[in-house]
Amino acid sequence: MNNNTAAASFRPVLGACTAERTSASPHNPRVSHVSHRGLHPRRLLGGVALAGALLGLVGCGAMSAQNPGSGLKPVNAVEIPPDARVMLKGADVVAYFSDGRFEQGQARFKSVYEGVTFHFASAGRKTRFDQSPAAFQPQFGGYCADGLVYAIPWGGDADTWKMIDGKLYIFGGQASKDAFELDEARNVALAQKYWADEVKGGNSFVQRARRLVFRVPHYKTGEELANAVAAAKARQ
Repeated sequence: MNNNTAAASFRPVLGACTAERTSASPHNPRVSHVSHRGLHPRRLLGGVALAGALLGLVGCGAMSAQNPGSGLKPVNAVEIPPDARVMLKGADVVAYFSDGRFEQGQARFKSVYEGVTFHFASAGRKTRFDQSPAAFQPQFGGYCADGLVYAIPWGGDADTWKMIDGKLYIFGGQASKDAFELDEARNVALAQKYWADEVKGGNSFVQRARRLVFRVPHYKTGEELANAVAAAKARQ
């Protein structure tokens, strides 16, 4: 299978919770035939194939960018030469806390923390970060918070976000944020549980492939989530 064929074969599982801003989702109804209560051997082999396709397509650069050898592993980071891993494609993480907004940082104002590079919009923001870098970390390594509800660390767009109890949560688009907010307290708890129990310190690509096949008991398809969001809005 060449890379183009592989991309076509698993593109339906990419989506709102991806950094690539693709159109489908980890909760996509087109892959809902995989049961979360049990797997036919063919499904298991399909999961292995999915993992192989993912690794083959993203290459070593993306693997390295998201999985530093530090306490921040894994992270929603990309390679922006000369830096091997830049958090949230260079978004200024301090801006969310100081100004309550998304703002793109600049490479000339940067700091490295736990092997991950952070960009800032000004020297003042960089100084503030350097004084207490742990305080400005996005939850779940900057991955889509709604994806973590299903133990899937995938993507997340820096311009779709929310502060909850003084902490920064990133989402993979408005649809993911809407779904998360259907039961925010429960979803925060689930995401925190899966991050602590399964994701933190592990390999992001292996975890994604595993949980796209061995789904959590409360898994919902994209269609189910969209219907739930629409019903909630209709009641308002």
